[in-house]
Amino acid sequence: MDYFEETKKVSGQHPKPVGLVLEYGTAGFRAKAEQLDHVMYRMGLLAVLRSKKTACTIGVMVTASHNPEEDNGVKLVDPHGEMLASDWETYATHLANAEEQNLKSVLTNIVEKESVNLQEVARIFLGRDTRPSSQKLSQAVVDGVCDLGGAFQDYGLLSTPQLHYMVCCWNTMEQYGIATVEGYYQKLASAFIALTNQIPSHPEEMRQLYVDGANGIGALKLKEMEPYLEKKLKLNLCNNGTTGKLNYLCGADFVKVHQKPPQGLDMKANERCCSFDGDGDRIVYYYFDQSGCFHLLDGDKIATLMTTFLKELLAKADLDLQIAVVQTAYANGSSTRYIEDIMKVPVHCVNTGVKFLHHKAQEFDIGVYFEANGHGTVLFSKAAESKIRQMAQDESQKGEKSSAAKVLEHTIDLINQTVGDAISDLLTIEAILFIKGLTIQQWDLIYTDLPNRQLKVKVSDRHVIVTEDAGRRAVSPAGLQENIDTLLKKYRLSRAFVRPSGTEDVVRVYAEADTQISADTLAYEVSLVVYNMAGGVGEQPKLLH
Repeated sequence: MDYFEETKKVSGQHPKPVGLVLEYGTAGFRAKAEQLDHVMYRMGLLAVLRSKKTACTIGVMVTASHNPEEDNGVKLVDPHGEMLASDWETYATHLANAEEQNLKSVLTNIVEKESVNLQEVARIFLGRDTRPSSQKLSQAVVDGVCDLGGAFQDYGLLSTPQLHYMVCCWNTMEQYGIATVEGYYQKLASAFIALTNQIPSHPEEMRQLYVDGANGIGALKLKEMEPYLEKKLKLNLCNNGTTGKLNYLCGADFVKVHQKPPQGLDMKANERCCSFDGDGDRIVYYYFDQSGCFHLLDGDKIATLMTTFLKELLAKADLDLQIAVVQTAYANGSSTRYIEDIMKVPVHCVNTGVKFLHHKAQEFDIGVYFEANGHGTVLFSKAAESKIRQMAQDESQKGEKSSAAKVLEHTIDLINQTVGDAISDLLTIEAILFIKGLTIQQWDLIYTDLPNRQLKVKVSDRHVIVTEDAGRRAVSPAGLQENIDTLLKKYRLSRAFVRPSGTEDVVRVYAEADTQISADTLAYEVSLVVYNMAGGVGEQPKLLH
């Protein structure tokens, strides 16, 4: 019997647009929603083969995160809630781009190369965000799963981190948690309540938080979770999806890139505010000071807050565990210097992309990783977690050591270790601020960010840009890095790099310097160099200030 017989019959109902070429990157596939029907069907097929290969449940998430509402995308989730293995990213790309007549041979090649046991049972967990196109595209995934005889559980509307959590829970026989939405809420809320109960009370304003939900799934899920928090935190939710457009003039990406508050949030001075992105895996904080100046606390500030908290607890518990911070080239130079020079915690820089940070963070007892855009989490090795839990439950331990171990244990339970999770990170940040008695202004003063600017340059082919040193230096085109180095000499405390986008033909430019005007000018000048040397298209870059 031909195992792929059914795919030959059904794949024609999900035709591939002529000439369309897509690449599976860190964020999976992203494109205009109308281009993705065939990709969704084929990722359903691939998920079944991946499930048979690993003998585990695999997740499929239909989302395009912070992209505009008219876009969509898909990513696969591996057995422990992690990103899809790199080799299988390549298979995903080949499968998505295969012409109809070659589909069977591509599938057969995957089975043969990976020695997939086709008799193994396959199980898929499916989730989707709130985009108008997501339900129809999810059905295309189901078609692919069913055509290869896979079983599936459709969770419907989920944040991306919730799907990662569900997959991990199921594959660990629910040692990590219960694989239901209620189980997710109960686990996080119980840990948050246990942590905040450590401190008797704080002023009312410490409990007030204004949340921009980006008109996405994160807003919906945060609203569902609120009753579980037992009024320990007062959430004022805007951009909740009832009227606004997903990610339009709101959300974490908008706030980070434009360095201003989202539309729909009426901020007053010193009010603590935060923004999610469209699928609920990024978070950034911000506030206006009394003079009306906008202050952004991004992933670097979050990483520093969490690392400070964890390091203090380890010292109080007298636990000899190695803690490290993992960043990308986008991390603000001030954060790196503060963590290394003041906190005496090692910092490691890796290529941009969550999977690179996650893998590096796994090398330490406790690995804190955040991209500057607000996507990140904390990983605890099994050995470190075991030590912490043993001490927390050891009745012979008394005083500060015992208390610190218990706080660490609750923190482990509050953090979603599978992937960056805006809801989990929000609760962790709020618990830390509550326990330490910090206002957002005091948190912000831990160190001062260097002014920075991000720009992007449209090019005919982004692949002409090749980088090394975790994306911090350009290898080609020849002479590009030398030109950047010359520009850097003009400005104090300056740093700049360029890197090709993973999903579109643009080159991203990052620059920082001692003043905002210098950072803006440096970013503009580097953008001009990229435009002239890397095949820029359309209008030349413009100076922003």
